[in-house]
Amino acid sequence: MRRDDTFALEGLIERWDSNADLTVYGVGALVHGLLDHVVDGHFAAVQALDDQIEALEDLLFDERPHDKDVQRRSFKLRKSLVHLRRVVLPMREVLNTLMRRDVGLVSPEMTPYFQDVYDHVLRATEWTESLRDLVATIVETNLTLQGNRLNITKKVTSWAAIIAVPTAITGFYGQNLPYPGFSAESGVVASSALIVGVSGALFVAFKRKYWL
Repeated sequence: MRRDDTFALEGLIERWDSNADLTVYGVGALVHGLLDHVVDGHFAAVQALDDQIEALEDLLFDERPHDKDVQRRSFKLRKSLVHLRRVVLPMREVLNTLMRRDVGLVSPEMTPYFQDVYDHVLRATEWTESLRDLVATIVETNLTLQGNRLNITKKVTSWAAIIAVPTAITGFYGQNLPYPGFSAESGVVASSALIVGVSGALFVAFKRKYWL
């Protein structure tokens, strides 16, 4: 009984049957079929992650912001790529060890086949590394976009606060109740001075906070 039922033998047996002519080279042919089948699985996993990253890129530049979703999916993809890297990377040493002449497992006739699997391992490793870099770039881009949106919000808020000052002051001086300066030139001077002074103070304050 197999200890782990998650590894499907059907695909491996089919791989061995499709290369039955190599069985004349003994155990090395069976090991080659096993490794070739496993490495093909690595490629399928990398391809699936690549497709998910492409979908994440489309989501990143969607018209509606999806910051939380992008952040969550980026974190999951990074974890998946780290796990995949831990599986793919040691396969190079496995193949290097098997192809050593002192081990005697790989016959000269089987060496090109093992070398082909080794090349596939290198491609899968490089692909995994490039996807890790791509996910890191997506995370950085998402943070940059968030910062840009936040800056735009700050600018709109700042100008809205400055524009609200004249509205509030003129609204106060426009009431039909007696107040200091009512129906007098001093009221116009006072309201104008308040508008300029408060608006200017807000502008300077927002400038110092780099909101404008």
